[in-house]
Amino acid sequence: MTALEAHRIWSEIYDESPNPLLALETRIVARLLGPLENRRIVDVGCGTGRWLTCAESQGAHVFGIDFCREMLLRAAVKPRLAGRLALATAERLPFGDRMADLVVCSFVIGYLVDPGFAIREMARISAPGARIVLSELHPDAAAAGWKRGFRHNGTPYEIEHSPHPIPCLLGAASQAGLQLDRTQVAAFGEPEREIFLRAGRDRLFEDASRVPAIWAAVWSKP
Repeated sequence: MTALEAHRIWSEIYDESPNPLLALETRIVARLLGPLENRRIVDVGCGTGRWLTCAESQGAHVFGIDFCREMLLRAAVKPRLAGRLALATAERLPFGDRMADLVVCSFVIGYLVDPGFAIREMARISAPGARIVLSELHPDAAAAGWKRGFRHNGTPYEIEHSPHPIPCLLGAASQAGLQLDRTQVAAFGEPEREIFLRAGRDRLFEDASRVPAIWAAVWSKP
């Protein structure tokens, strides 16, 4: 199923469905964002507003885009997010040059055929000194057979995606004029075990925890 078709369905349960991958990503990326108060933050692929809600609660000025209208409708009913959301793609961000102090891009790059366009757009809207934080399913997880998907009303849905080699992402960011600050690889740990248990998949946890699940990178705009 295409990413757009899948997210239209997924939006109905996205916030209510425990997801160990999202839990791990939240735990890891929260440490990479830096100070948020009074920062202008753009979430590229904001979905139902997970990171926007977090940043706004810490005093940030938040803006989000997503390619799925149904996801944005879910985000818009959350406190103080209405009027700060736009239907757009990562390759054409509806923001002016150098307007953002922080750009977040969570689990979006794998849905793009050529991530270079989106990375250049994120660099364009970033102010000097801004931070760009990108997280994605680790290529090793994709190579191990992990799928992107969800289950709704008993029906499993698998989402089309394109794993991109890490050197390609690093190269695209360098060409966009961004400076790499750090990268991080994370696997499932004890905080995620409970989600496996509640889903009745506890026997999968040990094997899954041995595979790099998430790759994250932080760049700065000179």
